[in-house]
Amino acid sequence: MHSALEHTWSQIQAELRRAVTDSTYHLWLAPLRARAIDGDLLLVGAPEEIRTWVADRFARVLQTCTAEVLGEATTVSIVPLEAPLSAPYGGPARRPAHAGRTVPAPEPAGRPSDVFNPKYTFDQFVIGDGNRLAHAAALAVAELPGQAYNPLFLYGPPGLGKTHLLHAIANYVRDYADGVTVRYTTLEAFTDEFVGALKSSSIEVFKRRYRDTDILLIDDVQFLERKAKVEEEFFHTFNALYETGSQLVVTCDRMPRDMNALAERLRERFESGLVADLRPPDLATRMTILRKRVQYDGIQLDDPDAILPIAERVTTNVRALQGALIRVVAFHSLTGRPIDRALVTHVLDGLYPDGASTPGGRVNTVEEIQAATCERLGISPETLTSADRSARVAWARQVAMYLARELTDATLPAIGRAFGGRNHTTVLHACRRTTERIARDAEAHELVRSLTELLQRPDVDRSA
Repeated sequence: MHSALEHTWSQIQAELRRAVTDSTYHLWLAPLRARAIDGDLLLVGAPEEIRTWVADRFARVLQTCTAEVLGEATTVSIVPLEAPLSAPYGGPARRPAHAGRTVPAPEPAGRPSDVFNPKYTFDQFVIGDGNRLAHAAALAVAELPGQAYNPLFLYGPPGLGKTHLLHAIANYVRDYADGVTVRYTTLEAFTDEFVGALKSSSIEVFKRRYRDTDILLIDDVQFLERKAKVEEEFFHTFNALYETGSQLVVTCDRMPRDMNALAERLRERFESGLVADLRPPDLATRMTILRKRVQYDGIQLDDPDAILPIAERVTTNVRALQGALIRVVAFHSLTGRPIDRALVTHVLDGLYPDGASTPGGRVNTVEEIQAATCERLGISPETLTSADRSARVAWARQVAMYLARELTDATLPAIGRAFGGRNHTTVLHACRRTTERIARDAEAHELVRSLTELLQRPDVDRSA
């Protein structure tokens, strides 16, 4: 039975590796172990330090990959890695009542249910001239919530560390401030919960969720614009927190005064505290970021300076900087080639042709990527977003999703929605498959390279 379980788990692991990036797999999914199968319930053990995070963030991909191996009826439950498998975790005693979905670990009493990325800490944040004030302000807020800067408004282009600082505040409070409650959300999630509360007549529960907390962290408040009812609720939430001395930290891609579609009273609230910007990192900071990521992920470089071309070419976005490193590691894993300058240059030429750096002056949209891919591969936009799973259409869809992730600021769920309502796991799977194919197929590599070059040419109008 034990060997059969291990064989089954190895098959599920193979599916997981195809569904996510190498870095994600090794950080979060490789430590998992199958502990038992009880009927159509699979018990997956996770180390205590990542168990809640895995259950919250990787539930769907675990369920999907398990279903590929064991069938759609199988349910995944995340349990402690070492604890005895007595009820309520499994065994013949009873089956969880909430079968049919991945079961997260119970939350600590008295603490909101938000889960924070454990690698986003102040220690892991690389300080440079472009983010020094933002880092110092965030740390001050974490140490003295409600007393240092309230509200704290962090702004800057995507990918420069705003979300990292929000999670760093949350992790710091969790580790050093007993009894202080902290809640993190995105404006998109806030909106979805608000709309759901209105439909289910549970608005008072919603209000308590966001107002009965000591620190509220909200990402991407630029999406408040042109959402009148959500803006009204957010305004009252802001006032309720401020009047009780609770801390509010928000991030945005622009300054408050540039949010022209936002009510003046809310812009004034944002400007009443500290407004701190984050700017693109210089070369030395980019190298430090890469070296820290190499050390954190245990990446073996054949040449210590192999990552220098990444720092030189990817200049405006920390997320893209780390993404380029992940692509290099993926190519290394797939081809067996050492991580040296030759491999790094080969990968970068596919992402940023002709020495071009990260998109800075212009960011592509998902729609124009879809249009360019359809034109190049001879299919219609309707077919691209349809349920058609033929090899030709599936490849075009994977390429377009891969480029959307590389060349836009869209989130994975947003990309999925733009491709016919698909989920974020499908997007990750498409990116993985595209990465694998361009690593071994010269024609696929040239297709992605040429499309990237076309989409990044500033002299071409692709909106027509």
